[in-house]
Amino acid sequence: MNSMKAALAIEDGTYVEGIAFGAEKTVEGELVFNTSMTGYVEALTDPSYAGQILMMTYPLIGNYGVCTEDFESDGVKVEGFVVKELCKHPSNWRSEMSVDELLKQYDVPGIEGVDTRALTKKTRIYGAMKAVLAVGDDLDKEKLLKRAVEQPSITEIDLVDKVCVKEPKKYEAEKPKFEVVLIDCGIKLSILRQLLKRGVNVTLVPYNYPANKILEMDPDGVFVSNGPGDPARVKETIETIAKLAGKLPMAGICLGHQLTALALGAKTFKLKFGHRGANQPVKDFETGRVFISSQNHGFAVDEKSLPRRLKVTQINLNDHTVEGMVHEDFPLITVQYHPEAGPGPHDTYFFFDRFVDMLKKF
Repeated sequence: MNSMKAALAIEDGTYVEGIAFGAEKTVEGELVFNTSMTGYVEALTDPSYAGQILMMTYPLIGNYGVCTEDFESDGVKVEGFVVKELCKHPSNWRSEMSVDELLKQYDVPGIEGVDTRALTKKTRIYGAMKAVLAVGDDLDKEKLLKRAVEQPSITEIDLVDKVCVKEPKKYEAEKPKFEVVLIDCGIKLSILRQLLKRGVNVTLVPYNYPANKILEMDPDGVFVSNGPGDPARVKETIETIAKLAGKLPMAGICLGHQLTALALGAKTFKLKFGHRGANQPVKDFETGRVFISSQNHGFAVDEKSLPRRLKVTQINLNDHTVEGMVHEDFPLITVQYHPEAGPGPHDTYFFFDRFVDMLKKF
């Protein structure tokens, strides 16, 4: 590890210096925090973090190293990484490399030795802000702060195109029972694993794949994945969902949940600092049960704007935002959290069973 300097400049004028790790470069992005105590590998490789600089609230990161089996995509998707203290010598029989080596491999910079607690509290008070993470010996405070302010907001950037498949791609289950088309807006591999495990063959298609081509494939159902950025910008997927809704069983996760709401006439809004972590409480109205969920999103569905037949089934107990929906007239279910976990608790795996039950019925 070198002891090269790194700096984090935030649009509100905050400027902190620390020790660099990972790649030697300067990046821009929205600074967001994740409250998970483990699962940094899954978080770093989650496509939903494209366009964002990820900060972990847990102070010790990298202790168990990096295992590529835990990847949620084909590589690191965050723009930059902010931690309190990075472990230089991981200890774990599964570990293949350190976090420093991982970030170097994927050309992503990191900074350690900063007060992540203070930065998290600031984010909670003022909301997620634009930031610049710079690594090098020549750090110009004023230039970096200016760059933080002048970069576009996450609501002005198209990110889905950067993280989805470009051509249809087929995944076969061991004992296939169903064929599903999965609209890829930046899918986590754990979603794929959960579907394959249940005997669902999956054909991944790009976010802008037209509805008529999906119908030509004659699938048993359609699934819409998670992904990065502002749902209102993903117009092609919204259009596709609007054309498919009611024609065959559908499900959506995270961004897929928001896009489905938009396709059916609802609105979405940007949360102050988002939900990112593996400890978010969700209440299910049907069972009365509260479960702990894994989440990663900065936007939410506006409950007041929901059309009459689209019913809220679950809410977040921290801020009462919409966490689950079902359509009363045709087979369609969505959730805002990540039922596949990766990382996080396995309380919500039942969402995939529910989707498979829908496929059986219809």
